[in-house]
Amino acid sequence: MTDLNLTFAPLLPWPILAALAIAGAIAIILGAVAGQRGAALRALALALILAALTDPSLVTEKRDPQKTIVAVVVDKSESQNFGARAAQTEEARKALDAALAKFGDVETRFVTVTNDASGNDGTKLFGALEQALKDVPPERVGGALLVTDGVVHDIPAKAEALGFRAPVHALITGREGERDRRIELVEAPRFGIVGKEQTIRARVVDTGGDGARTPIAVRRDGEQLPTYSPVPGDIVNIPVKITHGGANIVELEVPPAPGELTLVDNKAVVSIEGVRDRLKVLLVSGEPHPGERSWRNLLRADANVELVHFTILRPPEKLDVTPASELSLIAFPTADLFGRKINEFDLIIFDRYSNQTLLPSVYFDNISRYVENGGAFLAAVGPDYATLRGLYYSPLENILPARPDGALFEQAFRAHISKDGEKHPVTRGLPGAKSDPPQWGEWFRQVDANVLKGNSILSGAKDKPLLVLSHEGKGRVALLLTDQIWLWARGFDGGGPNADLTRRLAHWLMKEPDLEEEALRADARGREVTVERQTLKDETTPVTATSPSGVHQEIALRNGEPGLWRARFDATEMGLWRFESDGLTALVNVGPANPREFREVASTTEKLAPLAEATGGAARRLSKTSDAVTMPRIVEMRDASRYGGSDWIGVRQTGASTLVGVEVAPLGLGLSAMLALLGVVVAAWGWEGRRG
Repeated sequence: MTDLNLTFAPLLPWPILAALAIAGAIAIILGAVAGQRGAALRALALALILAALTDPSLVTEKRDPQKTIVAVVVDKSESQNFGARAAQTEEARKALDAALAKFGDVETRFVTVTNDASGNDGTKLFGALEQALKDVPPERVGGALLVTDGVVHDIPAKAEALGFRAPVHALITGREGERDRRIELVEAPRFGIVGKEQTIRARVVDTGGDGARTPIAVRRDGEQLPTYSPVPGDIVNIPVKITHGGANIVELEVPPAPGELTLVDNKAVVSIEGVRDRLKVLLVSGEPHPGERSWRNLLRADANVELVHFTILRPPEKLDVTPASELSLIAFPTADLFGRKINEFDLIIFDRYSNQTLLPSVYFDNISRYVENGGAFLAAVGPDYATLRGLYYSPLENILPARPDGALFEQAFRAHISKDGEKHPVTRGLPGAKSDPPQWGEWFRQVDANVLKGNSILSGAKDKPLLVLSHEGKGRVALLLTDQIWLWARGFDGGGPNADLTRRLAHWLMKEPDLEEEALRADARGREVTVERQTLKDETTPVTATSPSGVHQEIALRNGEPGLWRARFDATEMGLWRFESDGLTALVNVGPANPREFREVASTTEKLAPLAEATGGAARRLSKTSDAVTMPRIVEMRDASRYGGSDWIGVRQTGASTLVGVEVAPLGLGLSAMLALLGVVVAAWGWEGRRG
């Protein structure tokens, strides 16, 4: 391939040459008007002089033709697996490969696009197209063919953003009029206060539906909540109570529609992190003792605790006829605290409180009902618990997990974790517990008691129970059979994990999910799911996993550390997974809660049509009423405004080439140019001489 061009390299700037040309032309014109002979020869001489000053050259370029680059972007995202789309895509890819291979001057670049690892960025075809053509000069690009369902999430706003001037054609898979019903989240809270309600705003989108009301089933952590039935398109407010700290998984689901494309978008998942407001604690201190203020100091050090503290300074053995109303500086509001307002407290603590006459039996009954209805009660007892004045010999007997046998150990001992305590989240892994004996300070008093229910997680003197936890109805009870935990707080004999133990104990009483002794948990990192079973049992049963599509599989767990059994596996599907074992259920969402890829799955030509038309291309379906593919003809075209018709699409023939050699032949230099100029000058002189 050879190109011949005429080029100029002026010896003087163009403005000066123009001025010389004008001046010479004026002189010749004036001479001609005056009747001078040889004006034409003078003009020719002037033209030759000016031409010589422009240094004209004939440039011969030798070029190698370059092939036109046509990119074929194949969409293999998750939404392309619905219906016959995957088969249509593969058939179209093969047909394009065969059609473009017939053009000898076309190089085809195939680009396959899948979803990113998170699945939340949707389908991004144009980013992949840019990467595929980044090493190609824009003038070599002959077009881009997109095989997709039309739901693309990175469409440029303007054709200029593509970086090349060539047609873009979209070949759309799927069918016209596809039916799809989905639940769409309009507003979803991320955090909520435990015990309060949060509102989720959602709507039903029913593409191709008849507009009839559609029920929305609502579940929180697997528990069924009231159902709502809005008209498709209307926003509905769904209040959900946050029942516990940590992740509260809320599922919204609509039933399948007849002939629906997929059920994957019929469910939406909202994870609301439950956070506690100020923890309201009632602390009642009984007989004064050296560690009386330890509980108060510990609770007041936490800014999230609202503490109500009363201290009974009167010893239980002092009995007289003094009216109870005169035994305190202010009236002890027993009716409010243990009657009308008892349910406002998150935790009630009795610190060395004995069965005195200050609290009538009816208030102890109220505390029992408070616990059975979901409240939390902690008793740190002293020597009185071993006597008939102890709390056990009161209406609290129904909820206390250990019965005193009348004995009291008053000797040095070190607390240690029991067999059950090694598996229990409250005491497992406490600092200093691994050594034998534990690296904790000594205590000197313990009430001997027999455990009736619950679990002893700390042992003391003679391996007797020291800290007992139990479930009572919907609530929980903790019994500490010593009044000397304050020695750890004071650092006596090296101290101990006072803050860690009491914090965990309070959180267990508050039913924090991370401290449940019998729990099933699941956590997802990308597609890797970790299933964890917390139990006090020696063995555990396999876990049944249910995928978002309803497929069941059994997962065997392996024992890691005491009380913990784990398993890891790669999830094959994105969406909400359910795990069940021993009556426990755990939910985890693999991937984003509501993947962008599945928010809209009906195929469409509307999204890509504006860009395709702006480049001269077209957006068309590969099939309309059936799954059979009808491919348009592909033709090569020179530059045009439109590159498509009813049954054909075109790619731009670029004619690009690479320069391999250049030959330059100057026209204003050498003997021939000089002879031509001299010949004209002599001719003009001779003509003028004949006149003389």
